[in-house]
Amino acid sequence: MTTTSSLISTLPGRSYTDPEVFADEQTRIFENLWFCAVRAADLAAPGAFRTVQVGRESVIVVRGRDDRLRAFLNVCRHRGARLCLEDSGEVRRTIRCTYHAWSYDLDGRLAAAPNLARMPDIDRVEYGLVPVHLREWLGYAWVCLAERPPSFEETVTYAATERLGDPAAIEHYHVEGLALGRRIVYDVAANWKLLVENFMECYHCATIHPELTAVLPEFVGGYAAQSYVGHGAAFAERAEGFTVDGRAGFGKLPGVAPEQDRRYYAITVKPQVFVNLVPDHVIMHRMFPLAVDRTVVECDWLYHPDVVASGADLSASVELFHRVNEQDFAACEQTQPGMSSRAYRDGGVLVPSEHHISAFHQWVNQRLRG
Repeated sequence: MTTTSSLISTLPGRSYTDPEVFADEQTRIFENLWFCAVRAADLAAPGAFRTVQVGRESVIVVRGRDDRLRAFLNVCRHRGARLCLEDSGEVRRTIRCTYHAWSYDLDGRLAAAPNLARMPDIDRVEYGLVPVHLREWLGYAWVCLAERPPSFEETVTYAATERLGDPAAIEHYHVEGLALGRRIVYDVAANWKLLVENFMECYHCATIHPELTAVLPEFVGGYAAQSYVGHGAAFAERAEGFTVDGRAGFGKLPGVAPEQDRRYYAITVKPQVFVNLVPDHVIMHRMFPLAVDRTVVECDWLYHPDVVASGADLSASVELFHRVNEQDFAACEQTQPGMSSRAYRDGGVLVPSEHHISAFHQWVNQRLRG
């Protein structure tokens, strides 16, 4: 493909359509890096669990009787049956396989099995559930399937520092102490990389996001907030809050610094998390890539606990980014078929304001090369 010196080549079309490429991404990216699995507060009581798809594996995240969160592969050690068949739920004392009734404590140890008493020497840890590494950050449980996980600080929390320019900047929002105001799940018929690319750039904002650009007018120029280290897009003078009609929100979160007030910050935590920071709430996107052309996105709107407890009307606040999500995901679904076209066989091009997408493409290629 011939390009001018101001245009940068993208990934080729097959990167978004080839099941073999997706399988490689599952192995080398999603199964080897930290993956944001579940909001910790969703598993409040001992025995509460959630299953999530991480690469090719189903993972159980469960709250133990000691109040700790743990993660395990969702596979019985006896004959390989799937243990938890539901997306979420609560078990009383053990995780029990419905096939042969092998049961596991909430810490993963083998607790009971038919005729187990005849095998007194069996090692209940060795034949327990296969553990998965787990860390908590921003109020979410992050898991990693790798035998030796990469540094959490270098691959996860550093993303906030790299974007905001200050390691303490994200701490001002105290995300881990916020309450869930709304959750919307989107099933998007598009490759996960298209969603990442869309979130990272604002070249499209003037075209498809009228509500967003009314609140953040600088996005009309096509430069995304993520183009500049430390920069937050300023609210329009007439906008009282980050709402669909510009009405006031709920008051600045207590820890937000004065220079962060009336600003919007976006952070991409590769490979599957988007963090959106505004003065009175935080929006967290978690992507679950399920197929080469299907990505489920869970989007959480998080507020000060007092706001949620008061029963305040969140609709104008939620509606703004819900519309942005629907507009973005429709654009991604519109793009997915083009990835199979011979016109995109060698890829497309990026304009200068999308230079950071090229860095994302380089990151993907580096991961796939191992």
